[in-house]
Amino acid sequence: MTGPIVILGVFVADAAYRADRLPKIGETLLGNSFALGPGGKGSNQAVAAARAGAETRFLTKLGRDTFADMAFRIWKDAGVTPAVTQHDDQPTGSAFIFLEEATGNNAIIICPGVAGTIAPGDIEGWRDEIENASVFMTQLEQPMDAAMRALEIARGAGVTTILNTAPAADLPDGMLSLCDYVTPNEHEAEGLTGIPVRTLDDARRAADRLIADGAGAAILTLGENGALYHDGETSVHVPVFNAGPVRETTGAGDAFNGGFAAALTRGMSPVDAVRFGCATAAISVTRPGTAASMPRLDEIEALLAAK
Repeated sequence: MTGPIVILGVFVADAAYRADRLPKIGETLLGNSFALGPGGKGSNQAVAAARAGAETRFLTKLGRDTFADMAFRIWKDAGVTPAVTQHDDQPTGSAFIFLEEATGNNAIIICPGVAGTIAPGDIEGWRDEIENASVFMTQLEQPMDAAMRALEIARGAGVTTILNTAPAADLPDGMLSLCDYVTPNEHEAEGLTGIPVRTLDDARRAADRLIADGAGAAILTLGENGALYHDGETSVHVPVFNAGPVRETTGAGDAFNGGFAAALTRGMSPVDAVRFGCATAAISVTRPGTAASMPRLDEIEALLAAK
């Protein structure tokens, strides 16, 4: 693959609060710590892909504010090329992230700001970026019709397409047929297929359903149980990598997707790319933050070599 990874998505500033538990309605708790940093699924995935060694371009909308300045700083540091428009009338997005102190598990509320207005017309303005990609990836934080149009353009140009079905949402008819790879976690897979995913056999059944609905291959990310690659003929479970104590799981899915896309552009097979994505995610959860937790290529390769 000779073209870049092109990612459509949302940047948000993550306001992360650590506490022993979530407060009840009407209750106020003292937290243990607070951090403000760069996030948003699409942006996190772009940072992960770029740090994993891939030429990466990111498509989104920003406001003109301090959160936009934060976005440009993290992209410059990671090596992401932004293809963005900036707007005076609406802010850059933000997210509330609750982190459970004992486990690192999270609960998130996202307000995408001006990126919530990304429309099919904006996608047409990015047509050249999408058509010249080797891999195109998107998620569901921006409006669905924009994601759909971008996938249509990518598929029409013969670009490899990845849909990360997060956050969970109902998909329009025909969307999965535009995807070479669909990458839900177990909760999103259940929402899409109606099949509760509690075992590997459940995961395979859910993957079969996603393929029957049009996806070329399904990759279910299973948290501490690793990931399942399934294309109807090949089915491979990739166990989780141990890179150290878990600090925060917020960016794990984004790390996986960015690493997976980067590995495809390096010529890896889909199964080896899943292993590369799992190693990327394993390192990310040992660090606080989302974009800030994404590992470099040398770190990923070292973990793979040690496995």
